[in-house]
Amino acid sequence: MIPLFHRLRLSPVLGFMLVGIAVGPFGLAMLADRLPLLGAITLNRPEAIGPIAELGISMLMFMIGLELSLERLRVMHRLVFGFGLSQFVLCAVAIGAIAYAIGAPPALAAVSGFALSMSSTAVVVQVLSQEKRLGGPVGRASLGVLLLQDIAAVPVLFVIGVFGMSGNMLTWTIAEATLVILGLIVAGRLVLRPLFRSVVRTGSPELFVAACLLVILATSLAAAEVDLPMELGSLIAGLLLAETEFRRQIEVTIDPFKGLLLGVFLISVGMSLDLADIAADAPRVVLAGVVIITVKAVIIACLARAFGLRWLTGAQAGLLLGPGGEFGFVILALARAGGIVGADVVRFPLVVAVATMACIPLMSTLGRLMSRGAPVAPAIDPALLVPLLDDATPRVIIAGFGRVGETVASMLEVHSVSYVAVDSDADRVAAQRRSRRSVYWGDITQTELLHRLHVETARALVVTMGDHAASDRLVAAARAVRADLLIVARARDARHAAHLYAIGATDAVPETIEASLQLSEAVLVDLGVPMGPVIATIHERRAEMQAEIKAMAPHAEVRPLGRRRLRDMLPRAG
Repeated sequence: MIPLFHRLRLSPVLGFMLVGIAVGPFGLAMLADRLPLLGAITLNRPEAIGPIAELGISMLMFMIGLELSLERLRVMHRLVFGFGLSQFVLCAVAIGAIAYAIGAPPALAAVSGFALSMSSTAVVVQVLSQEKRLGGPVGRASLGVLLLQDIAAVPVLFVIGVFGMSGNMLTWTIAEATLVILGLIVAGRLVLRPLFRSVVRTGSPELFVAACLLVILATSLAAAEVDLPMELGSLIAGLLLAETEFRRQIEVTIDPFKGLLLGVFLISVGMSLDLADIAADAPRVVLAGVVIITVKAVIIACLARAFGLRWLTGAQAGLLLGPGGEFGFVILALARAGGIVGADVVRFPLVVAVATMACIPLMSTLGRLMSRGAPVAPAIDPALLVPLLDDATPRVIIAGFGRVGETVASMLEVHSVSYVAVDSDADRVAAQRRSRRSVYWGDITQTELLHRLHVETARALVVTMGDHAASDRLVAAARAVRADLLIVARARDARHAAHLYAIGATDAVPETIEASLQLSEAVLVDLGVPMGPVIATIHERRAEMQAEIKAMAPHAEVRPLGRRRLRDMLPRAG
């Protein structure tokens, strides 16, 4: 089912839920008694995969924590804590009030308001990314709201978790929870960075994976021991690791686990849906879905206008964020498990959330149709021009931060060219981060890490690594990802430089040739030859050698000279 959805360019979130419907107790499992072979691929008891499903949500919260760096929140404070918070509160109140007005008990109305006010981060971000709209006003506004909703999920889950406790028990639970949270924060600041430094020194990818999983499980279980949601502990761990140099590599390492385990959670959601009941109740489901999307879209459009965005931008963001989301499933499941609402009454808001999520691609198409023929948008308020959630600001990527990489970074700093660097030496990275340089630890030859560093919008890739085999893999991988990327690579000698040109480098700088040219320059100047003619001769000789090297790689694609393009990136004086 998942490869089919990928081929159709539909969200795998919906695919996982359809799998759950198919193999669940209301799907093929009903036929397992008559066809015993179906028992091997069906599940009569959704609770059997419950622990794995909970771990998937913990993984999701951990990844969200990694994205919630304090610097990002500070930069996006207006969109997140202004626009996003207003949206969440107003939508929750409005939906809860509507549910109560049509006869829902107060507890169900409140839970439904919180759950259905959530939007789908997974599907919305995927749709915007496919349509290349993440960097536009609609994408930025949507990301600000989604980020606040991710943060708001934590207190909502906590309130639902302690709901119904007596006064003494509630006081003790809050005190105990406060101590555990403070303990996790203190222990995390003292232990996590040294732990990961010692792990990366071993050079074992398996041990790094184990360390990531250990941190998630330990913090989740610590929170669960005091009756807090496991997801809260995972979020705290992600927040603590977001400020370290290991953040990007951890994202790459955990993402496959998160995707699969979150998929198990979505399968469990699908297993709880009875298509027969949904079909019998289709008019109510459609009406509820239309009302919820309309109410949320109107609120978001009005708030967007109040925060300086155009009506059209607000309407498009409202259509994307109007449907339900995966955190709504978590809220409803926790409320049902805690006995706040019954399993029979919680099924309807769950069905509405699933049905509306399936409409997100359609809502996006409708929003784009609305924008056709609209006048060109004027410049929006500069305060809203903030970096994306994933910080995709165009910059130079430096692969390797030894003496060569550090020198390149220093020259970029002189000319005010922003950069991000990656190195595999944890001690070196730690020293550079103490100097407040944008350096991360990781294996940059992994294509996924290149995407995390936003190679799609990068201004250039500078490969300075001494491991030439790794340099070759990186140059080839980067060129495969982006055909127009400026790639300047360090080469061992002329033959290696020719190989780099052949596999995609824009410019290759051989160590032996550059050393010989610098020696020639030094001896000529020391002998009294004027500096001007010496520099001109050196530049001519470098150009000749570069032409000879490129002739050694006849199949290399002809690209503009890298030095000229790099020079054009620098700010011009005056």
